[in-house]
Amino acid sequence: MKSNAIHGAWIALLLAITGQVHADEAHSPDPIPNCSGHQSPYRDFDFWVGEWEVFDPSGDRKYGNNSVQKKENGCLILEQWASVDGTNGISMNFYDPLEKQWRQVWQNAGFFIDYSGGLDDQGRMQLEGTIFYHANGQQAPFRGRWTKKSDGSVLQEFWQYNSTSSQWDGWFRGLYKKTTE
Repeated sequence: MKSNAIHGAWIALLLAITGQVHADEAHSPDPIPNCSGHQSPYRDFDFWVGEWEVFDPSGDRKYGNNSVQKKENGCLILEQWASVDGTNGISMNFYDPLEKQWRQVWQNAGFFIDYSGGLDDQGRMQLEGTIFYHANGQQAPFRGRWTKKSDGSVLQEFWQYNSTSSQWDGWFRGLYKKTTE
């Protein structure tokens, strides 16, 4: 009888190793979709992908150009910003399957931003985290929001928390318009 129990255990172990039976099937997490696929959440930020001219939303003043491209089979969105005043910056944007949220890491000579979040109930990408200024070492809570407009443009807005006034101050507003090629 003991021999049959051992034999059964070996068969169960062999099946589990070969993937034919999962010993912990009841406790296995939902499968994580492939980041190069076409499903949410990995495609949630695709509305921002493109070649853009960025303007002041209330007028015609151009702020700069932004190239936002999918990389790594669609698993990464790379942003390359060039302002009209000569400042540049780069961000990496990706869905983090471990944290189950989108993350952007921005870097330029002036500041570093690391924040995360996802789509809100209106389909806007909202991220929250921290901005760090290289020159003085100051840091503050920071928020960003990207809103796709009906004409295909994207409104980008940033806020920085002001600890003195206990308010979120506007930091940047730009309207992205696709370049005509």
